[in-house]
Amino acid sequence: MVIKVFLASSSGSTAIKKKQQDVVGFLEALKVDYTQLDIACNEENRMWMRQNVPEEKKPANGIPLPPQIFNEESYCGDYETFFDAKEDNTVYSFLGLPPPPGSKEAQQADKADIVENGTHTEETNAEENLDDSTAHVEEEEEQEEEELRQLEEQDQQGSEEEEEDLEETQQEEAAE
Repeated sequence: MVIKVFLASSSGSTAIKKKQQDVVGFLEALKVDYTQLDIACNEENRMWMRQNVPEEKKPANGIPLPPQIFNEESYCGDYETFFDAKEDNTVYSFLGLPPPPGSKEAQQADKADIVENGTHTEETNAEENLDDSTAHVEEEEEQEEEELRQLEEQDQQGSEEEEEDLEETQQEEAAE
């Protein structure tokens, strides 16, 4: 199965360019095998994409904009549905691919498949849900600490650059 991402290499819209970069960057980060198909330089790609986006998924003007994502001939969605899948940790399902073992999506699928005493584990194991929510809070705290650390580093770099600029200005004034 090859994921096809229809892009416009020469789009004048920065919004479209950012969306395309987001999709491609995320697929690369996940190491998903995909092919980029340019609709700006290849009329066949443009026509194929337009014909294969389902009518109910086309915008009001009838012309779907890139990026559009397919799994072979099967339509997956546009940027908005991709973004939603990314936020919900369901990108592999969105792409029609099996999630790799150990991924959040695989763990969610495993929980849904496990049945204890005729009910799903999620319904019978409140303690596990508590552990999951605690882990989620810890992940958020770690993420916030990392963002704070990055901001502090940026601030420190900015201060160092300001000091260097001030020294250069003082040296120039002394030379005059």
